[in-house]
Amino acid sequence: MSTTPSTDGTSAPADIAVIGAGIVGLTCALALARQGRRVTVIDRQEPGMGASYGNAGHLATEQVFPIADLSILKRLPAMLLDPMGPLRLDWKYLPQALPWFVRLLLNLRPAPFQRSVAGIRALNEGSLAAWQRLLHSIGRNDLFKLDGSLLVFERSESRQALEALQARMAQQQVPVAFWDAQAIRQAAPQLSEHLQGGLFFPATGHFIDPYQVILALVEACKNSGVQFVQAQVNDGRLVADGVSLITDRGGVSAGQVLIACGAHSATLTARLTGKQVPLDTERGYHLMLPEEHERLPFAVTSLERRFIMTPMAGGLRLAGTVEFAGLEAAPSMQRAWQLQRLSEGLFKDALDVGGASPWMGFRPSLPDSLPIIDRVCDGRVLLAFGHQHLGLTQAAVTAELVANMLTPSPTLASTLPSLTPYRMSRF
Repeated sequence: MSTTPSTDGTSAPADIAVIGAGIVGLTCALALARQGRRVTVIDRQEPGMGASYGNAGHLATEQVFPIADLSILKRLPAMLLDPMGPLRLDWKYLPQALPWFVRLLLNLRPAPFQRSVAGIRALNEGSLAAWQRLLHSIGRNDLFKLDGSLLVFERSESRQALEALQARMAQQQVPVAFWDAQAIRQAAPQLSEHLQGGLFFPATGHFIDPYQVILALVEACKNSGVQFVQAQVNDGRLVADGVSLITDRGGVSAGQVLIACGAHSATLTARLTGKQVPLDTERGYHLMLPEEHERLPFAVTSLERRFIMTPMAGGLRLAGTVEFAGLEAAPSMQRAWQLQRLSEGLFKDALDVGGASPWMGFRPSLPDSLPIIDRVCDGRVLLAFGHQHLGLTQAAVTAELVANMLTPSPTLASTLPSLTPYRMSRF
């Protein structure tokens, strides 16, 4: 069966068309193909060239809290005025972003905030095991290191905040241990001796190369019969026997469609479902340092400086900062280079920035910090997007949820969270 759009605007039908060749789309495509379905993946770019290419590589199972808390109110002036701050809102984008931020603030009330925490935690608790199953199934356990991660602090006045965070995480049953300065020096001797201590999260790890994970998934998908089409999906409509999609290369017919194109998912979702979802984007930056190897044994995050450093096969990746400026504004690569400046003083010796390369990508974010994972329109439309900065972490468990929606597995279903917190109907 060929699923490549033809010049006359038609194509052979697929069982499921997956829109989006990022980490979520690929894991879902593989899971669906392994159920015996004919799957076509459609993306305007090569697989993994969006946000999945440049993520921090950290399996962030410890991050069970929403992307913001009430302290964001105090930070709003700095967000608007400091272009290099860790959390930035472009003042030109403010009118467009305002409705989303109002929803965000409403979700910071106690009851919805706790629902968000419960929903994030439920996905994160299943993420590590889901990734282990997936990597084992494709023979690529070598791409992931289960070696924990560390959150460090430098100022003595930060200790109270760190201890409060430790208590909150322990309350959410996140495995966590306090490390003093000596423990940090023993585990990561190249870090600065000025560090006061930190929190170590043993049930986390990192991918040694996120793009190699993408390539391994593409190969596994192709081996399972998945077809790939590089095309821009411009429109779509529901038809009697499924879904008809219009791309810049012609038409694609499918029995069902899975929308998993991250920050670009809202328009097609609205066209097919009639529902406007409040999806925005956190623009994330990284700086890759190819000359830096063996600096860190695991991912390290700075509490005060608000960024993460992850050791990878291709060097050391500095990642972080959040910018709200929409999908159209040009990248501000000074923010990527700012990550190098943030690293100054965290090591005994300065990092080597020779050959460094900056990058920016779009993280899809909903105002309650939960993704949409759902099946709507009489089952013809599946949804899997909005994972904010946890797309890599939650991709494998999301794929299991999507596959289980279509063909329930008694063995797997008992380990998966309820879909209720992730339904589109909550908006």
